[in-house]
Amino acid sequence: MKITKIELAGKMNDSGMPDFFATIHRVPGNDYMTVTIIGPDGEREHVVEVDCPEDVFSMAQCLQYHLDGCKGTNSMVHDYYRILEHFTD
Repeated sequence: MKITKIELAGKMNDSGMPDFFATIHRVPGNDYMTVTIIGPDGEREHVVEVDCPEDVFSMAQCLQYHLDGCKGTNSMVHDYYRILEHFTD
């Protein structure tokens, strides 16, 4: 089994809706995953090298910050890192 796409929603705001959403996608065989973060300012697409742990960790930090709405602890970042690992080789 290979996961090719995951969609995430950030923490809920006062109106009960998340401010940020993210989509993680990788075409099988591609050396990169695409992470799209959608927020109030629009949409940003990130390309992450799947064989570079530093690149994956940096993306985990970015996802954690936007989806949780704060700079998180190392364990919070690692929760996102584990999700991203589904897209690495």
